[in-house]
Amino acid sequence: MANTAQARKRARQASAQRDHNMSQRSELRTAIKKVRKAIEAGDKAAAQAVFQSSMSTIDSIADKKIVHKNKAARHKSRLSQAVKAMA
Repeated sequence: MANTAQARKRARQASAQRDHNMSQRSELRTAIKKVRKAIEAGDKAAAQAVFQSSMSTIDSIADKKIVHKNKAARHKSRLSQAVKAMA
């Protein structure tokens, strides 16, 4: 456990930041799941609409360095490929 006031404050800040980052990461996963669900439903127009809204979420989370930019790019690429492959 932290012994100094400074260390206690840093522990509080780290905990709050971790909670925020976990929330953002959860939002990222939810956005990806929404696109996958729309793709499985088979409606290409709806899938494209959900895909567009999810891209801004994925980009903003990558910009905040909560996930690596290459990971975000990989998810976007694979989702885009899946949407384009729909009949």
